[in-house]
Amino acid sequence: MTFEVEIEPSGHRFAVEAGETLIEAALRQGVGLPYGCRNGACGSCIATLLSGEVEYPGDQPEIKCEPGQVVICQAHARSNLRLKIREVTADADITIKTLPCRAEHLERLSHDVMQVLLKLPEAERLQFLAGQYIEFILKDGRRRAFSIANAPHQDEYLELHIRHIPGGSFTGHVFDEMKDRALLRIEGPLGAFYLRENSDRPILMMAGGTGIAPLKGMIDHAQHIGIERPIHLFWGVGSKRDLYLEKEPQRWMENSNSFRYTPVLSDPEADDHWQGKTGLVMDALLEACPDLSGYDIYMSGPPAMIEAATPVFAQHGASLDHMYSDAFEFARDVLDKIAREKKNAD
Repeated sequence: MTFEVEIEPSGHRFAVEAGETLIEAALRQGVGLPYGCRNGACGSCIATLLSGEVEYPGDQPEIKCEPGQVVICQAHARSNLRLKIREVTADADITIKTLPCRAEHLERLSHDVMQVLLKLPEAERLQFLAGQYIEFILKDGRRRAFSIANAPHQDEYLELHIRHIPGGSFTGHVFDEMKDRALLRIEGPLGAFYLRENSDRPILMMAGGTGIAPLKGMIDHAQHIGIERPIHLFWGVGSKRDLYLEKEPQRWMENSNSFRYTPVLSDPEADDHWQGKTGLVMDALLEACPDLSGYDIYMSGPPAMIEAATPVFAQHGASLDHMYSDAFEFARDVLDKIAREKKNAD
């Protein structure tokens, strides 16, 4: 039997099937309700029951509720429901955690890119927005940031794409020494680079190398929740062997008529027999879309790429308020600099 859940004050609705918890149903349908452990122990997902009936098929949740409250990570619907609970729509709504984890599985995606799947403790889940990142906390206190490549509804693991940096101590360790089930420590989710779901503007995405990782999470999330705005992904790499995600763009195009994909090689090899776009990915984007006014633009990749593209895109009509970047350290400074220069010119 299927029941309907209405969320207050947003008014969003979703269906709950027999045998699933309220949070499972919400995540399946892209409704961002808060949660933490998903084991009924932390209290992050407590909601006020305005009407309807719920049940707890297993043990009662460890966390104690006040009368009229429900633990939505454990509760099942017995009727149509109205719940009062905040929704997670921005990075300010997300709880940042420091957690142990293990490298559940490592797989080479290309000659210099490793996919790492991180598994959190059984009593923990990391709620994040599509596009955010985590930081590894190393033994000496240093940190290394990597974007989350999976969508929020795929929260059994955290998927990372780690490129080997010659001479890099951490990436060298990942490629040469790290084994499955290695223990690590992370903090996250972090960052204001995430998909703006409430916008009605068409989307341009520009990735360089492993900058495809957070955009992969965004696209998977957008298609999962039924966003129908046009999305055009431009992925710039060196040669054909660097296009390490072969199946995903094809799957995205099959899933949506509004999704387009343009790979760009900056240095194709002779045996690539490449017939597609070459040169800078920024130039390929501008050739396809010379007027950038009215777009949401998401940029992810090497800092130099984003630093070069941001002022040029602004000159082509892109709004500074609608350009988003995961270049952690300098992107905001670049945008602030452009804003100051524009103000001085006026």
